[in-house]
Amino acid sequence: MRVSAGEVAEAGRALSLVGLSDEELCRAALCATLVKRSSDVPLFEELFSLYFSGLGRALGRLGRGLLAELEDGELLEGQERREAALALRPMLESLSPLARAALSGERGMVARLFERAAREIDFGALLAPSQVGFYGRRLFAAAGGGALIRDLAAVEGFLRARQLSRGGLEHSLGSLRAVLGALEDAARLYADLEQRARAQVRGRSRKRSGLFSAGDVERMEVAVRRLAERLKDRLSSRERAHRGALDVRRTLRRNMKLGGLPAHIAFRRRRHERPELLILCDVSDSVRNVSRLMLLFLHTLQGLFSRVRSFVFVSEMSEVTQSFLAERDLSRAAERATAAQGACLGGNSNYGRVLKLLCERHRSAITRRATVIIIGDGRNNYHPPNAWTLEEVRRRARRLLWICPEERTEWGQGDSEMPLYASKVERVAVVTTLSEMEGVADALIPRPTRH
Repeated sequence: MRVSAGEVAEAGRALSLVGLSDEELCRAALCATLVKRSSDVPLFEELFSLYFSGLGRALGRLGRGLLAELEDGELLEGQERREAALALRPMLESLSPLARAALSGERGMVARLFERAAREIDFGALLAPSQVGFYGRRLFAAAGGGALIRDLAAVEGFLRARQLSRGGLEHSLGSLRAVLGALEDAARLYADLEQRARAQVRGRSRKRSGLFSAGDVERMEVAVRRLAERLKDRLSSRERAHRGALDVRRTLRRNMKLGGLPAHIAFRRRRHERPELLILCDVSDSVRNVSRLMLLFLHTLQGLFSRVRSFVFVSEMSEVTQSFLAERDLSRAAERATAAQGACLGGNSNYGRVLKLLCERHRSAITRRATVIIIGDGRNNYHPPNAWTLEEVRRRARRLLWICPEERTEWGQGDSEMPLYASKVERVAVVTTLSEMEGVADALIPRPTRH
């Protein structure tokens, strides 16, 4: 991504105006001053997250790399330096990707290897700081730590065989030990950041659960019914407001006694088809209480739609349409839906898998009359996001909406894929409280336009 000296100066002035206390303001200021093409925005976001995540600071200990230090004479001198550097460069080709990137000082490649390894590890059981060391070692091994240790031993043997001076050998071996220590620390730091992020999610979940205690259930049901009635009235007024096209034959018949003067205009009756509704609701631990609120709302709306199909999911999806709609009591309906036996509620959310299953198993239900609503925070636990499935659903459905129970400031942090998912749907409504649900009514059925 090309950045000129003038743009660097503009970025510095922008940061001096917004300050460094707010990460989102810093991100916006740098993006506005440094990024010139929309295609570079994803790259900028990736670099920004890497640099300020703590992982970038840990990888900074890698320095320029052993090869650059040898070539520049920082470790050895004269003919000894040149021979060691020339002999070491061809050897790099036979090393593992992690060792090659670390010895060459390619911190971006090292970071990508760690990110790729993190997707293969289930961090769901990472609950306490005491587990950080264990998960750090797992991440280090998944990124190629075992091969790295063997390769560094081979490089050490190579350097010893060169019969270097004592000082030069000690400095070179010290550089190798620093490389190994920096990568082990980076893996541990990555696990530590993951544990802290998950602790924050659990804390938010516990905070939300306090909003829906047993004493608040009655108040919540009353508010949900009021919102549903408001939506029903809007639908009725929408049907009354829209007239069909001019009915020429009826108009002529009505005005025959007036000599054909069109004093009484007749319109064709416009038949309004009630839309279908297909709901996917995440019921994992981090969003289950907010999802319960959504299910209460949607249960009340069932009379407005000709067909409602409801699914709950974590890493698998289960249809709860019959059990959900057969229960007249709002609270019991929500409890039965969130306790669906067909979904493994003890696993980790896998939005990519669930969206793919939706397209494979229920493609026929996604029609031009269907409004598809997805309820969840988009935290995918580093699984493949499969965002292409949303493009397929949006192409086939009437509307594709997303209700997210997490503030926008938290999107994209940790395992959140919400920025990507939000770009593929028609509208995202952030709903964490009852008052914010009014925006959901606008998203489901917009206000009728009057001509």
